Formats: sequence, structure tokens, C-alpha cells
Amino acid sequence: MNILLIGGLWLDGSVWGRVASVLEALGHRPVPLTLPGQGDGSTSATLDDQVETVLAAVDAVPGRLMVVGHSAACSLAWLAADRRPGRLAKVALIGGFPSSDGQLYADFFEVWDGVMPFPGWGPFEGPDAADLDDEARRELAAAAIPVPQGVAQGVVRLADDLRFDVPVVVVCPEFTPAQAQEWIDAGDVPELARAKHVDLADIDSGHWPMITKPAELARILATAAEAAADGT
Repeated sequence: MNILLIGGLWLDGSVWGRVASVLEALGHRPVPLTLPGQGDGSTSATLDDQVETVLAAVDAVPGRLMVVGHSAACSLAWLAADRRPGRLAKVALIGGFPSSDGQLYADFFEVWDGVMPFPGWGPFEGPDAADLDDEARRELAAAAIPVPQGVAQGVVRLADDLRFDVPVVVVCPEFTPAQAQEWIDAGDVPELARAKHVDLADIDSGHWPMITKPAELARILATAAEAAADGT
């Protein structure tokens, strides 16, 4: 199956390299995506630009596919389900949840000179970064791409209720499947509370499993894709 891979804030498509290699070995066709403003040198990109790039990637591959979003990009994956519900066999959400209609995409940290830079490791101390050693932290921080303000503070717009028919798998890294289910049941994740098919997959990692557990993450995604191909 074609598997579109969308990284979260500060990441470009190269972060999926090791995951993509394992997915290919397992018989799938990974498509790592570099988003406008996160790897193309642009600082004026908007959330709409990123959505259009995702949709163009969806439209460029034949047949149905699985769209994978990491962290903030869970909302981009869900926007693809909203815009192309008939094309998506499944949405996989890694370490995050989709925003609701009218919410800001990722207005989490301070903006300087029109961009939201990586804020350092302080906000991520604890489970998020516990499995990143010093070298991995240095490399990730050095490669982090400041996110344009027009992306971070873009407004999420959802319109098609057919998105709730698209099966979802939530990959749970720094939180447990039990916690994720509790949040969904409590109404803290309104989009997934309305989704008709939600599965939860555990992975023993921090917030960036594509860096610390790429093979395990690839196997989880491959299993999800194969279930989608079988109609489950």
C-alpha cells in the first residue's frame, strides 16, 4: 500500500528515512513528505499551503492509501481525510490528535520574526524525550526547521462528516493506549470521539519514535496498512 508520511513541527521528510526503508522491505510504498515552510526554504508558507501539498501527494498516487501524521501533523492527516475521504483507506496518528474545526493548528510556542523556532528541550523533558540520548537531541535540535507563523497559527477547517468513516489508528508513544482511550471517552478529542473506527497501538518510545524506534514503528504502520487493505 502507498503510505504517505507527514512529520510534525520542525521536521522535513528526511526524518522518515529509516522507517521508509523498513516499510519498503515489508512490501509497502512509503512517500515521505516535505512540507512548505519545513524544508523548502520558505518562511511565508501557510497552513493552507501545507494542506494543498498533502492533497497533491494524495492525488498523485494510484488507489487508496494510508496517511500518517506525527504530532501536530495529525491534524494534516485528518484534514486529508476531510478533503479526500474516499481515497483514504486509513489514517495513522503518531503521538498526537487532530484539532477540531476552528482551532489553531499549532500555536504552542513563541513566534520570532515570523517563525516558531524549536524551543529547546525544556518543554519536552519527561516521557517525550526520555529515550533520546544526548547525540540524538543535538542532531534533532540542529536539524529543526523554524515553522512559519502562517502554519503554526493557521486555522483548521473541517467540513465533510465522511471523514468519520475513515478508519483511524492512534500510535501511542509517550502516552498509553489506556490514556488515549480515556481522553477520547471524556470528549477531550472530539474528532476521534465521533470517528467510527478507532484502534490504538502501543509503542515503547518517546515522542519521536521514527528516530528512536524506526523498525518497530514501521512494523506497526505496516500492520495497520495491511488491515486497511483487508477492509479491517
